[in-house]
Amino acid sequence: MSDSQHTDTLPIPVPVVFPETEPFWKSARKGILLLPFCGHCAKAVWYPKAFCNACGSSELDWREASGLGQIYSFTEVFKGEGAYRETPSYILALIDLDEGVRMLSNIVEYGAEPLHIGQRVQVVFHNGSDDTALPRFKPV
Repeated sequence: MSDSQHTDTLPIPVPVVFPETEPFWKSARKGILLLPFCGHCAKAVWYPKAFCNACGSSELDWREASGLGQIYSFTEVFKGEGAYRETPSYILALIDLDEGVRMLSNIVEYGAEPLHIGQRVQVVFHNGSDDTALPRFKPV
C-alpha cells in the first residue's frame, strides 16, 4: 500500500442532491456529519432516504453524528473511474459508524502505518469550490 494518501489530488465530485439528502449535504459543507434517525425505532438510517431501513417508518429526524467509527473493509484503488480516473492510487473503505450504519468513503491522512480492519477513524470534510463537501475519514 502507498505510504501516504494523495489527499490534495482526490477529486470532489458534485453530488446529486435530492430532497431526502439535502440536510446531509448542507451540513457536510459546514463540517457536520448529520444522519437521519428513525423516530419510531431510534435506528440511524443510511443512505438518507424518506423511510427507515429497519422498520419502514417515515418518522425521521436529523441528528449530528459523532463522526467516529472503524474500518470494516478497505482496498487500494489504482485505476479509478469517472472523476477518479486520473487520480493516483487512493483508499476506498467501508466505515462502520458508531451510530450503527455502514458508509462508503475514502481514507485520507494516513502515513506509513498500515491500515487495518477495525482501525478507529474520524470524519474530515474536503470542501469543493461550489458549496460541496465530501466526508472522508482519517485514522484516529
